[in-house]
Amino acid sequence: MMKNSELEGYLLQALNMALQVGETSYTNSFAVKVADEGYYFIPRLPASYVVDSELYQKIYLISNAVLYPDFTLLKQAGAYFVPMDTEDIHVKRALFFPWKRGISKRLIIRDIEKYVDDLPFNQVPVMENFTINLNKVTSIAIAGNSGSGKSYVLTYFLCVLKKSSRIVIIDPKFDLPSRWGRENNVKVIAPSDSQNKNDFVSSVNAELSQCLELIHQRQQVLYNDPQADFEHYTVVIDEVLALSDGVAKPIKEAFFSLLSQICLLGRSSKVHLLMVSQRFDNNAIPISCREQISVLIQVGNINSKTTQFLFPDLDLEGIVIPQGIGTGLIQVIDSEHPFQIVPLLTPTFNELKGIM
Repeated sequence: MMKNSELEGYLLQALNMALQVGETSYTNSFAVKVADEGYYFIPRLPASYVVDSELYQKIYLISNAVLYPDFTLLKQAGAYFVPMDTEDIHVKRALFFPWKRGISKRLIIRDIEKYVDDLPFNQVPVMENFTINLNKVTSIAIAGNSGSGKSYVLTYFLCVLKKSSRIVIIDPKFDLPSRWGRENNVKVIAPSDSQNKNDFVSSVNAELSQCLELIHQRQQVLYNDPQADFEHYTVVIDEVLALSDGVAKPIKEAFFSLLSQICLLGRSSKVHLLMVSQRFDNNAIPISCREQISVLIQVGNINSKTTQFLFPDLDLEGIVIPQGIGTGLIQVIDSEHPFQIVPLLTPTFNELKGIM
């Protein structure tokens, strides 16, 4: 691994050669400073170039490529300005480029049951050195086109969540999640032969209503004892779009209202939604619900069309997305991870007999 001074020299060389703003570090027009959490591009102002989002993205493209695979720069929506600790007005500000060391690496799990037994409570590993703390997130969304590996990812989450959370599964397709629930003695709500779609979604609303009642009960406890602790409770909904599309308007409105309230109120009471869908447009879930999702996962084909609902402001240019099955993007919005979106390689684990 390079020393910080060597890394700074390497970055300056790359920027001097490729940035093409008419000025270089050789003329003292800018400098680079490396820190543990990222690096600073420090322009000496006034300058003949404009320090704006366009410059920021250009520097990102250059440095992300030259730092790969030792570092992964975390994509920003716009220029990330930070103040510098100096009285020199010429260099009192910098553009900051946060990074994580290395690149995303897939978890390879030979025995999922043993692996889960050894996990700490409330921890959901996603990749090597990337773990979600269940105490600090609310709703989880997994999106992807058909054949992208959504069901495989969902099965992994079910296996891991079972250790730390009570689970209820809503499975409109009566497919893999139902089989997993059967093998693990988990409650499953699936359509029966005698139900039409409106009847089934009404039964789903009844379950969500009970979930909302649980939130209210726990809120009453927290009102009297703010330190009270609860068992995690997770409602898993496979193919949300299959529930919300084509049902009577009053039933759909009730479904959307319940989803929104659970997303808005669930965090402090440790009640979660885990939703899977080919897409999360306004027909799948309400906007208020989508805005409260704290773990966003997009698997499969990654382009501006597929990411428009979970990552509407994302510019994909420069992000090195891994190739292969079960790859994509992930963002975790909590107090432990930066808000930036990182490449995802979903875990690989052994086949579960009778389920997969």
